[in-house]
Amino acid sequence: MKFRRRSNPSEASAGAGEQGEALGGEPGAADPVPAPQVGPFDVDDLPDDGLDRVDLGSLLIHPEEGRELRLQVDEATGEVQAVIVAGEDGAVELRAFAAPRHGDLWSDVRPQIAEDMLRQGGEVTEREGPFGPELVCRIEVQLEDGTTAVQPSRIIGINGSRWLLRATLLGRPAMDVEGSQDWEDTITRVAVRRGTGAMPVGDVLPVVLPENAQRIDPA
Repeated sequence: MKFRRRSNPSEASAGAGEQGEALGGEPGAADPVPAPQVGPFDVDDLPDDGLDRVDLGSLLIHPEEGRELRLQVDEATGEVQAVIVAGEDGAVELRAFAAPRHGDLWSDVRPQIAEDMLRQGGEVTEREGPFGPELVCRIEVQLEDGTTAVQPSRIIGINGSRWLLRATLLGRPAMDVEGSQDWEDTITRVAVRRGTGAMPVGDVLPVVLPENAQRIDPA
């Protein structure tokens, strides 16, 4: 898998089902099959699902056929700010943040994100999605050739064990809300490593570029 350096333009787990008694109480009857675990996962609770994942420090991402893993880098500091999984029809931007052990950080920051989007002249609608409340947004952006276009996005937040994963869907999965199952599945395969050190709530968990990664700067 290759990594593409990208400049920064501006800046649920469901457990396996309990084993029940044999059907009808008949001896030898098969036990119910546990439901598969669904992510995103805490790295300490990652199931043996047979998937390879690229270790990027705070985020472990399963590489997918036909999609490219990119890193969004702040050119001023050289720090990686987000991980982007990009395909022909869209992309998902992934960031993990430090969160309190108890509480709902997504409910705290969601109104702030919506307010910031409105302040920039965008539109925001809140809806109930597969991961809980999410924001559906539209905002005018300037393209590289100087023209403007409307950029749709869906901002999803998932509270974990002392972390918050924020996933921003762009392109088709942001516009075709009911037809974005494949991109939502990408989010469920993510694992988050919070680390044991103390961090202020809301700080971005660090992303690390693997030593064997191929780094490609834009032409």
